This record gives sequence, structure tokens and C-alpha cells, in this order.
Amino acid sequence: MRVAVLRHKILTGDYILVSHKFFARGLSVLALQASLVAVPAAQAQDNDLAARFGALESILDVSLSPDGQHLAFIGQGTKQKRQLFIVDTTEGAQPRLILSSDGGAAGSLSWCGWVTNARLACQTFARDNIAGDVLAATNIIAVDAAGGNLRVLSNRRSARSLYADFRGGSVIDWSSTDNGSLLMTRSYVPEVSTGTHLAKKAEGLGVDRVDSVDGTARRVEAANRDAIHYLSDGHGNVRIMATQGFTSSVGQFDPVIRYSFRPKDGGSWQYLSQRDIVTDEGFLPAAVDAATNRVYGFQKIDGRQAVVAMALDGSGTTTTIYKHPEVDVDDIVRVGRNGRIVGVSYATDQRTAVMTDPAIAKMTNALSRALGGKPVVIVDASADESRYIVRAESDTDPGAYYLYVPAAKELRPLLLSREQLATVKLSPVKAITYPAGDGTMVPGYLTLPPGRTDAKGLPAIVMPHGGPSARDEWGFDWLAQYFAQSGYAVLQPNYRGSSGYGDQWYQNNGFQSWRIAVGDVTDAGRWLVREGADPAKLSIVGWSYGGYAALQSGVLAPDLFKSIVAIAPVTDLAQLKDEAMRDGSARIEGKFIGTGPHVREGSPAQNVAAIRAPVLMFHGTLDQNVAIAQSRTMKRALEGAGKRVELVEYPDLAHSLEASEARTDMLRKIAAFLPH
Repeated sequence: MRVAVLRHKILTGDYILVSHKFFARGLSVLALQASLVAVPAAQAQDNDLAARFGALESILDVSLSPDGQHLAFIGQGTKQKRQLFIVDTTEGAQPRLILSSDGGAAGSLSWCGWVTNARLACQTFARDNIAGDVLAATNIIAVDAAGGNLRVLSNRRSARSLYADFRGGSVIDWSSTDNGSLLMTRSYVPEVSTGTHLAKKAEGLGVDRVDSVDGTARRVEAANRDAIHYLSDGHGNVRIMATQGFTSSVGQFDPVIRYSFRPKDGGSWQYLSQRDIVTDEGFLPAAVDAATNRVYGFQKIDGRQAVVAMALDGSGTTTTIYKHPEVDVDDIVRVGRNGRIVGVSYATDQRTAVMTDPAIAKMTNALSRALGGKPVVIVDASADESRYIVRAESDTDPGAYYLYVPAAKELRPLLLSREQLATVKLSPVKAITYPAGDGTMVPGYLTLPPGRTDAKGLPAIVMPHGGPSARDEWGFDWLAQYFAQSGYAVLQPNYRGSSGYGDQWYQNNGFQSWRIAVGDVTDAGRWLVREGADPAKLSIVGWSYGGYAALQSGVLAPDLFKSIVAIAPVTDLAQLKDEAMRDGSARIEGKFIGTGPHVREGSPAQNVAAIRAPVLMFHGTLDQNVAIAQSRTMKRALEGAGKRVELVEYPDLAHSLEASEARTDMLRKIAAFLPH
């Protein structure tokens, strides 16, 4: 096979070489992807849009070995199967299957990273229904890059434990000071002491240095009963501890998280800050910068989140790193095994990265130009940063991974995020604004069918995002693109109640201020009609809070939408508060939802008499975000009122319905349900 090479001039006198096939001989990663496609070949025909768009991402996770010579990636197959592959970055190398997981109660691979060039650590995740409660457990495991010597690095659960703690911990530092070891959090549960003098007494979350080869561990931070997270400085030193109070008498967590720091030279923990997780007030530490002895984090300035650095010397001195006058600055960009801080990012109409590291800024800008202006994100790097894995995607490109070698100015394609869509021409996404009923201009994103420049005469869909503490961003969206390919105009509104635009836009969140939030959503539908969309074929489709907004729009504007699709929706706010009692989040949910008439008035299940459009709902039975009881309550209420409703339940699936077969089935059912 001849390898095509493109040359892109990106700097004066400099070029990047872009090879269109990564491996010239043997089994290529791209060829292997075709065998991992999560939809049976008989379904993956050119005209089967549901199968193409319903298929999960082909690649879940990609990482680069410390020497930059090996690649690890997790491929997603049929049902919930996930497989870990290792491949050398040399020409002709063949990927080797190392691990395979089947999902559900048997567990799934979440991510993998390199401990050394010969050893990896991975997180596994399992979920099951135990006596009516959906419970989840994680573990950190380690395995040789050649396969074998599989070990569980998390603390093992004991039959003598006084209670269940399914937290498997997390890796907080990959910069091994001991060869083959990791700095990771591990949970400890005290044991029954009857009949033994060897019962464990430690309780809570601590930090251990764990040898990934033999599984031995030594204590770094003693277990703390209230600890929920720790941060290291990227050089093996634990500097930040987060604690959250728990009132045992009522079995509920405190909505305020408190942060402590340990001085650079050691010593006892000292108070740093606190953060209300409902209001986002206070300083949220995110990344320690060892060089300046500061922790970078997020704090409101003028009602919007900004990136702030706080000194770790007890003075509480803060320095504003970056703030934006219109939107929240919501991400800190880090690179390398030490988690070096190189920039920040935020989203206006499109996401923008502001690099504080000149070399990284120059590199990412050059790569973006070489790839046609697509945004570029650094995924991983070798220990000496001589090689990088980067990802590029756009509204019309679901994304691809590349290996970049700066010294050679070489950029090689590695993996496609969604191999199933490689030959599909996707629709551009346009940032728009539309007027709400009170004149406020609401931002959103409009996606039209391929080749269309307006919505005139088209069936249309309003698609509110979930959250509500979230926002939509410009880029690839598999659900919006599916509807556009099916002939619909799709509008995704960032209604008031969305996060990302500061306190004034957030209001009191989308539940307490549901009339404003859902009012903006219904006004999105009215705008589509004014733009020429067919009012007889106007529908609304939403997931999670978006599903709630879809149902509640049928209460607020009964004649606007001709069909309602709600995926994993909240339907009854009082019931949501009751459900929170079972998982210890009642104080948090209670503060978030609030009290008053809006609890009943803002619950679709309590107001079904107003709904006139037919309703189609989907829900996974192992949903921990929104209990399936919410959809079942709505179904009973609608049926009791004589309304047309259907609920499709997917056994053993969680909130995001992560199974290609389920998503494909859902898209087909939605296509048959919507007016078109």
C-alpha cells in the first residue's frame, strides 16, 4: 500500500508530515477499528442512519507510554464489551489484545494509563441493582503491557467490614519516584473485632504509594473519615485534601466541601478554602503548581468563574490567572506525567484555549492550522514530551487521534473516534441567538440537514441540554447530527438556567427558575417556526434535565410541540428530593431544588392534565443519575389521565445508555414517532 503524504507549511520554513495511514504493513490500528465497530455489519448499511449514529465511539481512551514507543487504547465493541489493546508506534506493528470486559455487573474498563513502559494501571467500573438500590463499584487494576500479572491495586473488600465502601480510589500522581509505583487514594473500612486481634481500624480515604507489580503498599496519608479527594503536586507530594461532612444521625452529606493544604516542607494540614457545591461559591482547588508553590483553581469574580491561583503558604494570597467578561473560565489545561499547567480554556460560541506556555501555544496553533483549523487538544505526552498524542475534531468531524513528533515535524493519524461515520458528510453547526418572550437574547446552536441553508418547510426539533448545570457547545453532537441527517432542523438552546454564562444567566438553576428556563426552551420552538419550520412538525427531544424540560414544555405550552421525547427525565421534584434521602444527598438536593409552590408546579408528573402531545420516554434500569422510578411515575400519571405515552426500558443500562444496540433501537423508535 502506498502511503500518501501531505505537506502543510505551518511556520516559515517548517513542515508537518501527515501520513494518511499510520501503519504501512501488517494489521493497522485503523483496520482493527473496523473489527471493533459496535453495530453488526448487516445493519451498517449506507442508509441505516440509526445504526451509524447510534453506535458508540469506536475508541474510548488513548494513552502514550513514558518513552513514547507504545500506545494503549480501549476499543468499544458490541453490547458493553470494551477491550484494551497495546501497539508499538513503529511501522508495521500489530495491536495486541491485553484485556477484555463485558460491562454491567461484570465490570467495564473506564480508562488506562502507563505506570512504566511495561506496566499499565486501569480503572474498572461495575454497576448492579442490589435489593432495589442501584450501586456502583470501582477498582484500580494493573497489568503488564505484554499481558499477564493482573493485580487489583485498590483495597480489597473484607467480609468482616462494618459497612460497604465501593470506592476503588484513584491515581493522583503518575510521576513514580519508586519504579513501577503509583500514588493513589484508597478507601479503608474498619472491621469487626470479635474473635480476632487483627481487625483493621483505619476508616475513610487515605493515600498510599502502591507497587503496581507486586501490589504492596506503604502509607503516605492516613485514612480520613471525611476525606473525598486529594491533590498531589505532580512530584509525589500530597498537598491538598478535600473533606465533606456527613451527619450520621440523618445520614446526609454536607453541601459544603472544605479544603486543607500541607505546607511545602511538610507538617500538619491547614485550612485553605471551602466551596458550596450547590451555589459554586468559594475557591475550588484543581491543580498544584509545585514551581510556584500555588494551587490553581476556580473562583467567582464579578459573578463568573475565573481561574485563580492561591498561595500554599498560609497567607491566602490569590492571583487572578484568567477571567472572561462574558462566560465562565471552566478548565485548566495540563500536559505530561507531572500535570504541568500550560493554559486555561472557556467557551463562548466556540471553545477557546489560552495557552500560558509559549511552546505549547505555538505547537497547538501550528497543528490546528495543519488540520484545517480544527481545534486541537493534547491527550497525552511521553515523559520527555518528545512525542504527543493529540485529538482534533469539529462540528463536522467526530474526531481523530494523531501522534505528533515535534523534532521530525511529523503528524500521523492513529485512530478515528467514530469509524462508523467516516464516510458520512456531516452538517455544519451555526451559533445563533433568538429572542425570549421578555426580549432577552438566548444563545444556541442550529444544525440543518446537509445542503440546507435555512429551516423553511422543514420538520424541526428543539433539543435542550441536560444538567441543568451545564451548557451546549459548538462541535460534534451525535444526536443532533442524526436528526439533521434525517431531515430535521435542530436547535440546541443555552436557556437561562444553563451554566457557563455566570450567575445572572444561571438564575436559581433550572428547577427553581423553571418558568424562565422552560420558557426559553419553548421560545426556541417559536423562533424555529418564525424561521419557516413547519409548525405541524415541531417536536422536542431532551435527555436528563433536557427530558424534564421537554415534558414541562408540554405543560407550559401545550399546543407548541406536536410530540415529546424524554430520555432519562426528571418528572417529579418532590419525588426527586425523597429519592435523595436514600443516597445521602438530601441536604444537597433539597438546597438545589428548594421549597415552595414551584416544586409541584414545576413537576410534569403533577401537571399531566395540561399535556396534549404524545410522549415517548426511554430509561435505563441502572440509572444512578435519575432513577427509573421518575419515568415510571410519569407513565402512570399520563396513562391515568388518558394521554398517549410509551416508556421503553433498557435493562442493565445507566444514564447515558452506553450500548450501541440500545441507542440504535432508541433512534429507530424516535424516528418512527416524530412527525416528519
